[in-house]
Amino acid sequence: MITAVKGTQDLVFPEVGRWQAVERAAHETFARYGFTEIRTPVLEPTELFVRGIGDETDIVTKEMYTFQDRKGRSLTMRPENTAGVARAVVEHRLYESPLHGRLYYIGPQFRYERPQKGRYRQFHQIGAEVLGDPAPGVDAETIAMVMEFLGAVGVMGPAVQVNSVGCPNCRPIYVSALKEELAGSAQHLCGDCRRRLETNPLRVLDCKVPTCQPYLDKAPSFTDFLCEACAEHHDALREALEILRVPFVPRPRLVRGLDYYTRTVFEVTSSALGAQDALLGGGRYDGLLEQIGGPACAGFGWALGMERLLMALPQPAASRLPWTYLAWAGGGTYRAALALARDLRAAGAVVVMEHTARSFKSGLKRADRMNVRYVVLLGEEEAGSGRFTLKDMATGEQWALGREELSRHLAEEVGA
Repeated sequence: MITAVKGTQDLVFPEVGRWQAVERAAHETFARYGFTEIRTPVLEPTELFVRGIGDETDIVTKEMYTFQDRKGRSLTMRPENTAGVARAVVEHRLYESPLHGRLYYIGPQFRYERPQKGRYRQFHQIGAEVLGDPAPGVDAETIAMVMEFLGAVGVMGPAVQVNSVGCPNCRPIYVSALKEELAGSAQHLCGDCRRRLETNPLRVLDCKVPTCQPYLDKAPSFTDFLCEACAEHHDALREALEILRVPFVPRPRLVRGLDYYTRTVFEVTSSALGAQDALLGGGRYDGLLEQIGGPACAGFGWALGMERLLMALPQPAASRLPWTYLAWAGGGTYRAALALARDLRAAGAVVVMEHTARSFKSGLKRADRMNVRYVVLLGEEEAGSGRFTLKDMATGEQWALGREELSRHLAEEVGA
């Protein structure tokens, strides 16, 4: 038997219904803020992620699915979507279009990680990007939008944490202070932290190894090293969040796992996720487009994992629109059944019929297994008279209804 690749999963009803509900809420919420959807390829040039994400990040060094195609070109299955969106913006000059300044995406990403609950090698992200506006109000409004979305889908106990990681002017000063503070504790840090302290010091602060935390807690706070412009940006962000009524907690050592972030970074946690409570994150990336060959263009965005999000939601009962089963029996009734199913669906009803002949008794058993509320019985008598028997499977009651009356009754059941 051939099984799914490790770290991937198949989604079927009723679980897929929860995914569809989240996606609908995303489309509806983001549209109210003027966002339009973008769909980028799963395959991208490897160079895009090396230049955009950073060649010392765990994603690039450990987790990417990279291969050469038949012409020797290095391709990578996208491990995240911001770099791909930035590439599309540069390639199609979308930064010149006021219609494409706010973009969102929904789709699969790929990373070679150890599979665990809520984390897969093929995982799915919802994300949003705002391009071309460097103002801190953009940061605050986009955070407000994601919190509205989380509220719409029913996330339990969401909380916002914010920080600033400065800019190319003030960040090097912080990095020097960080290295100096941790130099004496390096022998107590994990192997990854010791390596990162030399190659990419900010990534040390993102370590999740418990034994490293007491030493990382002594690291200096970013906000003590911000230049005047970055400090003003951060203060304005906090003020805008308060105006938008988004509760937040300052987290002065918060960083993100990608190198392109500048100034604002944020993370949203959920009390439903336990100790590993991070649900989503993002921030400002004003230099990303330049890194991949585009113009200077401000950017702000975030992404969340669908699998993690669903773990933070209540488990609702499986739901679907009410089905009606159309049972037909007797010579010459199949054509009449096809026509009746067509008319009922046109009126808005959800109709399931089978195309292999079976008795009414067998059809009723099938309908019961499908957990349908109503069954329409179409035999030779009904086909001749134009009045069809509607059976309520919950009560056992039956009615003889004409085509229009039947259509109207079943459409009302699904709210059509």
